[in-house]
Amino acid sequence: MATATLARQIGRAITKATNSTGPGRNGWFSPHMAAASRAIAERIPLVDLVLEVRDARIPLSSACDQLRNYTSSSKRIIVMNKMDLANHSQLKDWMKYFEQKNYISYGVNAHNKESIQQLLNFLQARVRELKKVDHSSHTATILLVGIPNVGKSALANSLHRIGRISAAEKGKLKHATVSPQPSETKNITGLKIASHPNIYVLDTPGVLPSHILDDEVCTKLALTGTIQDCFAGEKELAQCFLSILNRSDEYKKWAKLSNSENERSFADRNIECSTSSEMGMKRKRQYPTDHTQDFVVHDVRRTLFEVISSFDGNVEDERLIEEEFKAMHAAFQVPLESEHYAQNKIAAKLLNLFRTGRLGHYILDSIPRKL
Repeated sequence: MATATLARQIGRAITKATNSTGPGRNGWFSPHMAAASRAIAERIPLVDLVLEVRDARIPLSSACDQLRNYTSSSKRIIVMNKMDLANHSQLKDWMKYFEQKNYISYGVNAHNKESIQQLLNFLQARVRELKKVDHSSHTATILLVGIPNVGKSALANSLHRIGRISAAEKGKLKHATVSPQPSETKNITGLKIASHPNIYVLDTPGVLPSHILDDEVCTKLALTGTIQDCFAGEKELAQCFLSILNRSDEYKKWAKLSNSENERSFADRNIECSTSSEMGMKRKRQYPTDHTQDFVVHDVRRTLFEVISSFDGNVEDERLIEEEFKAMHAAFQVPLESEHYAQNKIAAKLLNLFRTGRLGHYILDSIPRKL
């Protein structure tokens, strides 16, 4: 099954599920999201800079619909967060694309101190430039806006933490709410990130449009965790991820895992087991079902490489995905008590490893072609 076809099917399922929650209601567009949309719209004209935080894996699909008609390119900065999860060479191409469109863009990893420090230096420089133009010395405010789950709150907290260290300020740290679940931020929170001049960031709730018409965009938002899994189904999303993996070059990077495994003889493994039996027993006792452990991820990568490489057919054939799911039983050590339960368990583990960058680095959007 072609990836695009599968993505459209999932997108239609999401649209159907969210529209079936009741007349005039949408599964993700809650009343607090509607209120947040109004509050953000009121603040945009009042701030010095608008940081539109996007997910670097979906630079277009994660665009904030509220800024569609925002024309001030000098005061708007597109911050592509989670750059550590994206394909680095493709991300550079996206930066060039935004530059050609006269947008200021910046890639960042909200959990990396060096990356945050560089962003903070960049923002301070931008604020100083703006102050020279309007001859103002008052406190600067930066509004963080974006869809849910792009890491706005994590970014605000990191800027606050690094900014306070740089300014050697004392006192109790404030924190914006951070959660792995989308739409957890409910209020607009102000955090100081710099002195001379004083700069504050305003963290805002993630906002989606009430309806998303593009089925493939829906799927990409679900794959990256912006739309909750329950609307699409974990198994369907995992199948979509596998179809993306199968068509990419990411799995080829794991060839050495298979080669190194094959080069080890049965005797070598027995010797290794006997000399480290205590460590092996400890590992088995502690980590047999923890899919985040390095040795489990190693097995998953190796297994996926071997299944894809040995498949005799088109990599877009849905039979390949079926074989991958079967092979994941052993790699994830999922018992075969119930096929439905096992497949859902495997799907959840695969999605987690994809979303945390353990199964490769991807950009799911394609750069628009010039007309």
